Amino acid sequence: MEDCIFCKIINKEIPASTVYEDDQFLAFLDINPVTDGHLLLIPKAHHQMMIDLPDDLLGEIYIKAKELMPALKKAMKADFVALLVVGIDVPHFHIHLIPRKLDDGLADFWPTKKYVEGEAMKIVEKIKSELPS
Repeated sequence: MEDCIFCKIINKEIPASTVYEDDQFLAFLDINPVTDGHLLLIPKAHHQMMIDLPDDLLGEIYIKAKELMPALKKAMKADFVALLVVGIDVPHFHIHLIPRKLDDGLADFWPTKKYVEGEAMKIVEKIKSELPS
């Protein structure tokens, strides 16, 4: 996609702080990091959302994320690495790898709520009715 900022990064039209690159994937520092070392892992093939990725590529990108996690954890002296797929800021599928410390004081990444009594089962049934048989 010619307007996609991540495609421009892949094509070296825009600079990025690249941590890892192979034929299929690119991992680079997020320019607005949650923590130091916050990486974005993207497929080089343009796919807008996770649902658009072929299954084999989806599996491979998560395997690559798993391979990157120990180095990121060790380099940043993190207790764990959080993985997030948000999908609203750039229309090119990407995984956030965010090194975290147990006492880093970061708030939850999104607000939460409680289900009103009986609401959860209605939602469960709605979702189940849309699942393929």
